Amino acid sequence: MKKYYTRACNFYYGSTSKKKVKNNLSLPLNGNNLISFDKIELITRKSKKIISLKKINLLPKQIKNKINKDIKNITKKKKFKKLNFLNYPTIMGVLNLTPDSFSDGGKYLKKDLAVKKFKQLIKEGCEIIDIGGESTSPGSKPVKEEIEMKRLKPILKFIKNFNYFVSLDTRKSSIIDKGIKSGVKLINDVSGLSYDLNTIKILKKYKIPFIIHHMQGSPETMQKNPNYKNVLLDIYDFFEKKLSHIRSSGIKHNNIILDPGIGFGKNLKHNITLIEKISIFHSLGFPVMLGISRKRFIKELSKKNDSKERIGGTIASSIFSIMQGVQILRVHNVNEVKQAIKVFVKLKFK
Repeated sequence: MKKYYTRACNFYYGSTSKKKVKNNLSLPLNGNNLISFDKIELITRKSKKIISLKKINLLPKQIKNKINKDIKNITKKKKFKKLNFLNYPTIMGVLNLTPDSFSDGGKYLKKDLAVKKFKQLIKEGCEIIDIGGESTSPGSKPVKEEIEMKRLKPILKFIKNFNYFVSLDTRKSSIIDKGIKSGVKLINDVSGLSYDLNTIKILKKYKIPFIIHHMQGSPETMQKNPNYKNVLLDIYDFFEKKLSHIRSSGIKHNNIILDPGIGFGKNLKHNITLIEKISIFHSLGFPVMLGISRKRFIKELSKKNDSKERIGGTIASSIFSIMQGVQILRVHNVNEVKQAIKVFVKLKFK
């Protein structure tokens, strides 16, 4: 049987969006009438077609029911523990406690420098701080649990008495367990909860929010000829299967974020396709996160205009993502991205 996918498209913003929603000419994205849409792209493995909302009722019953079910997920307000997605996008700031992360490895190995950076990220306005003690950049090898824990321990000890929304970037269930006991509020496992089979049991035990991240292969191998039949639909199917597995494992809460994993087992064409069509994942009914900060695709697109921190490319792709309703952006340069977003929102969403 042919499988259909629904992608919201043709977006409106600000006062224009509000008027269209009020007059039933468009539908709000994620329950927010500041951004709305009046068309969908109906996609199969062999075809795609843009359809206006008013023509959905003319479609065959089976297809119409599928689209309406997806639209319900696209338009519903995304509720998430202690996070609000109705205003500016939520910013996740990055704090790597590793010697070998691709852009800031070795900068925050000492506790005082890590704590200083942590406080700086808060001051700059990020709502989530993502800490990690193991590099997962292309080509990196797994780190032993005791080494990863040694790197994390000082900052975990610090946050235990510091009430902030901290995310823990790890693939190991034992470290997840210790992190939760230290006050971590969100788990970010780049393996898509597949590296350690005990991880889902820990997540179920504590009922803690988590991110489902997509990666093809492992950090050590993921950039060695990544291959997909259809990167957009393959990752959509991955999320569907993972969500089904999570539900069957007994996790019933909806504090789940989806991250298609830009740069994790993807070449330039894969990354661009995902960013261009990112709004397809709204039909799964969960907040969408993108980690586009300083990624290699920026270098590949800008060529001679590449730079060390790639702030320009990060901001450009961040704003493009916001225009498709992405709720969370994982970035290194928090202040610059926040500045760009504030100006853009004031101009575009007025």
